[in-house]
Amino acid sequence: MRKFASKFSSLRRKFLCAHTLQDENPLQVEETQKPNTLRRSMSFMKRHPILFNFLLIMLVGFGVIWMALISLDIWTDHGSYEVVPDMKGLSYDQAVKALESVGLKPELSDSIYDMTTAPGTVLEQSPRARTKVKPHRTVYLTVTAFSPKMISLPAVTDMSLRQARSTLEGAGIRNIREVLVPSEYKDLVLGVKFNGVSVQPGARVPTSATITIEVGEGLSLDVDSVDTLEAIESDREASVLNLE
Repeated sequence: MRKFASKFSSLRRKFLCAHTLQDENPLQVEETQKPNTLRRSMSFMKRHPILFNFLLIMLVGFGVIWMALISLDIWTDHGSYEVVPDMKGLSYDQAVKALESVGLKPELSDSIYDMTTAPGTVLEQSPRARTKVKPHRTVYLTVTAFSPKMISLPAVTDMSLRQARSTLEGAGIRNIREVLVPSEYKDLVLGVKFNGVSVQPGARVPTSATITIEVGEGLSLDVDSVDTLEAIESDREASVLNLE
């Protein structure tokens, strides 16, 4: 009986010791794993410094790129847009109100004189109507001018008719009349008139003006023709003096 009690007591002590060790082992393992993991990481860094630095650079690079993309989306309002309304035919004030109501910025870019359209009417716009743009985008408007554009009259005297017309049209003048005058030089421009008055190169005229150019008709000269030419020349000089 004593032997049995002694064996039972010995087994009981072993059982209690085993349970005690089992309860303590997880904490001990966890505590021992932490320094072991750190030591392994430090050991890896020491054994492979180039690989470790490369991985670190890759990680930092991905982080920077990700932050840049997020910032770019915020800065550019990615995914948000406005539709440009149709401004053609509206007055400039109406166009400004319409654009500002949808969060766009109007800006007057140019003006064109057009006698068939009311002054201040929108003729062109950029971007075009129904285009999707970012909020606060500037929309450039071209409107009808309130007064015709003024230009300096180019020198066309002593030019051929064809060259004179090309020069005047290049300066913006579209209304050109031709008047034949006696001259031995056919199609030679002898003078320029505006509102019936001879004008000199450099005179300021509107582009909507009607310019009259005197063109030689290339007739053979006789006594009567000479008298006629002298009379025309006298009238031209008198007109210039009156203009001055």
